[in-house]
Parts: sequence; structure tokens; C-alpha cells
Amino acid sequence: MSKKTFSKEQLESLSAEGIIDKLQHENYSLLKTLGAENLRKEMVPVGKICNAAIDYVLGTTGPKNNPTEHSRHARAKLVKKLAKLTPGSYKGFPHDSKNGLVIGFNHPSLGEIARILMMKMDVMGEKPMLFPVNLPWYEALAPDYDRILKLGIIITPTITPATWHKINLEKGTELYDAGSRLKRDFRDLYTKLSHDTVRDGGVIFVAPSATRQATVFKTKDVYNKKEPIIPTMSVLALELYKDPKMNCDFLPMAILPPENYKRGLNFYKKYQLIPGKIMTAKDIRKKYFKTKNPERLDGFDYDFHMKIAEKLPKKFWY
Repeated sequence: MSKKTFSKEQLESLSAEGIIDKLQHENYSLLKTLGAENLRKEMVPVGKICNAAIDYVLGTTGPKNNPTEHSRHARAKLVKKLAKLTPGSYKGFPHDSKNGLVIGFNHPSLGEIARILMMKMDVMGEKPMLFPVNLPWYEALAPDYDRILKLGIIITPTITPATWHKINLEKGTELYDAGSRLKRDFRDLYTKLSHDTVRDGGVIFVAPSATRQATVFKTKDVYNKKEPIIPTMSVLALELYKDPKMNCDFLPMAILPPENYKRGLNFYKKYQLIPGKIMTAKDIRKKYFKTKNPERLDGFDYDFHMKIAEKLPKKFWY
């Protein structure tokens, strides 16, 4: 079935939540509307794989008349299947923390996403989990949103700088203005969901690079502090810690992909998920919050990236 496009009136009047609802339930595509159908089509095969996996896990698991038990058994079955199809090792991750947790990871491929989901469901059980998902990924998964939610996974769309560049809308046009507004509104929604998730003791997974790249630091110049670093982690920390009662911690996680890995899922190849030392809310506030309400956290993003890099061979640093 061909994807529907949003009308001019819909783009002007619908909130981010309204756009998302149509992506989930009414077969709409924001990418197609913005003239980026090629980006949507790239992720269609991954969406079909995820759909088939969810069909199998939820359809063959009981007891279906008990939602809580059904979800628990479905998670256990999914962990078992993922361990064979997308194997990964993940020793040393916290499973009993009362605080919310933000886990930031390097993002060399799509393969680590399946291994991260497996680790979370195996180690952290029923804790709510939020995944900010780049728009092409999100559109592939949106029709399965309600079923993904049954597994304890909350996904929310983002438009990363790399994707915005690829969409390449002309400044001053109505589509550019609509896309810019939604990019901002998606970010605001993500911020709200992030606060709610970690306030309730949940987990947020974030790729600081905001795109798939082989190395932790984008370039050697970024590593050498000659070029600015993307402030993904510090922006999130600033937003979360506006709440003085927020005790969310940050955990750097190194992803070591298998030899000869590709940008895709890398079935049957083993990844290593390696936790770094937790950066506690108390320590972050003490070290990086130089004033009561800072506008930025100098050094936090670089230090976070380094804690990831130090767990990996040098070839993955930059």
C-alpha cells in the first residue's frame, strides 16, 4: 500500500503528537511528504524484519489473557531468539539501580540496536525504556508502535542533523518551515518523554553521534578539540537536571562490533557491549554545573566520548 502524504493544512495544524499518530495508525509518511522517499525506502527491509519478529514473539507467546505475564514471557522469548540471531555479550551492566539511567553508545552499525534491546530486556527487565529513533528508522517501525510498547520499549522520532541535511529542503519554502518546526517539536517531545522515563527509574539509550559512524569521535580534529563536538549528551543532561529532584545517572557504553562487520544488522555475528564507569547525577552536577542554571556543560560531551573510546581499540576512537 502506497504511503500517504500530509497536506499543507495538516502540516500547519497538526502537533508533533498528531503527526506521529498518523505515522503509526494511518499509513502516512513525513519523509515522503518532505521529498525524501529514498530515505524511507532504505529502511523498509528492516521494518519488515522487525514486523515479522514481533508477529512471531507476540503471536506465539501466552498467556494472552494476562497482559503483564504475556509481556514478560514475550520479552523472555525475544531475548532467547535474539541471542541466536544477533548474539552479543554484555557483562557488568547494572540491573538493580533505583535511579533512572541514560546510556550513551557509539553507533557503528544497525547491529548494536538488536543487541542493546536484548541486553536491556535480559538485565533490566521491566524498567521502561526510551529510544529516540531517527525519522527513517521511526517510519519503518511506526506501524508496530503499539506492539513494541507491549515489550516495554518506547520509541520517539527525531530528525538528526545528518538526516536534515539529506532531506535538503530549500530555505524559505513552506516545506522547509514545516520541517523545521517538526524537528524542534519532535525534540521537545523527546525531552518530555526523557524526563518522564528516567523520573520513573527507566532507561534511555542515546547515540551521541546522532548518526551511524565507525568511530566514537567524528574526526581526529574533534578528538584533538580543534573542531566542536555534537553536544547531544550535555543538552540532555541540562534538560533533565533542570528538575532539582532528578537523580538520573549517565552510563557510557562501548560497542565493539565483530570483525568484517557492515552497516546493517550483521546476523549471527557477536558484538561486545562494554559498560564504562557510571557518571552519577551528583558527580555531574558537581563537576560540570559551574553556575546554578548554566546554558552549556563545558567538557561533558568530550569526557563522555572519551569514556566510551577508552574501552575500545584505538582504531575506533577517531
